[in-house]
Amino acid sequence: MPKKLRAGILGYGRMGRGFVAAMQASELWDVAAVYDICGETRRLAGQQVPNAAIYDDPDAIFGDASIDAVGLFTLADARPRQIRQALANRKHVLAEKPIGPDVPTEWQLVREIEASDRLVAVNLFNRNAWYHKDIQRFIAEGEIGDLAVIRICHMTPGHMPLEGHDPEGPPFHDCGMHYVDVARWYAQSEYQSWHAQGIRMWGYTDPWWVQAHGIFANGVVFDITQGFIYGHLAKEQPHNCYVDAIGTKGVARMRHDFTEATVELYGVHNTLCKTAAFNDKKLDVMVDTFARSILAGKNLGFPQARDSVIASEVSWAMLNDAISHVPPVRGTPEEMLQILEQRRNLLNGFGLPVRTQELPESQLVPADRPDAKEKQAVTPQTTSPG
Repeated sequence: MPKKLRAGILGYGRMGRGFVAAMQASELWDVAAVYDICGETRRLAGQQVPNAAIYDDPDAIFGDASIDAVGLFTLADARPRQIRQALANRKHVLAEKPIGPDVPTEWQLVREIEASDRLVAVNLFNRNAWYHKDIQRFIAEGEIGDLAVIRICHMTPGHMPLEGHDPEGPPFHDCGMHYVDVARWYAQSEYQSWHAQGIRMWGYTDPWWVQAHGIFANGVVFDITQGFIYGHLAKEQPHNCYVDAIGTKGVARMRHDFTEATVELYGVHNTLCKTAAFNDKKLDVMVDTFARSILAGKNLGFPQARDSVIASEVSWAMLNDAISHVPPVRGTPEEMLQILEQRRNLLNGFGLPVRTQELPESQLVPADRPDAKEKQAVTPQTTSPG
């Protein structure tokens, strides 16, 4: 058995806890230290990771020479400084996406990361999914001819306005950048042009649903639909999540229900159907691949910072394109407050906050208020992919 790698964890919220659980189940990791800004969360970490040192300041983790890698599961505005501290202290990095709060900062971090000899993985979890790998293998075998159209949809009654994640941006960036990355991964090309349209549900300032369609440089066309607006107050909460890869000869597609994923492959020689565990964020795959990469001294297949930043840049640009087309308004702030109240009391739901707080009504901006249009703009994120 190789030696266990010692990990320091920054941020013990939902993703931090998920990664710690995956590391605890792995024979390759020892969770040596945990930092969180919140005292209550630190106490929980002390109970769940009893052999780890628990800190209220991350500097102790960066300064510990015995720690091989840090997991950065804080919010996006904290990650740039933490990534730089990790590199300066010669630690490998496993980070949530996006790696920064704005695209220029993200590209600067890519340059610093790629100039370093440290390994930096970013949690683009779809790249660890068995179902995408099965579909891409089928495409590579020529079973659907030339890939012509990639269609992706991810709609759930998920994360709501005012529930946090503000540095990550509205859903089409915070969540949608995953699917911007998936489409580019399938197309094996760069985005060339697009048109996006959104809608401002419940009179909220940002569009909470966006659909973008366009073309890649190699001629593959795409559409991506993402929104957390899908049946919040329905008696039973629905969802609609799929990938369709349409070729000149056949089709490969996937559907999932967050418990199981089903792949259906319609090729010129083979017709296949496979159902297996969805495996949520695939954190077990990520921590295993990252550990084996550190031990091997090279990337054995983990998602990289450059791919994350391209997805971040393009999803910001698509979101801002949707905003430029003046998203219409449907629904009321009162409906939004009703949804938020219900989500405070849900035990099982999509993207529920780890800890809820009272949400001030002053943050709700009715569509007919004079400043509503002014408030709906997202700060432009522009830079060249340097």
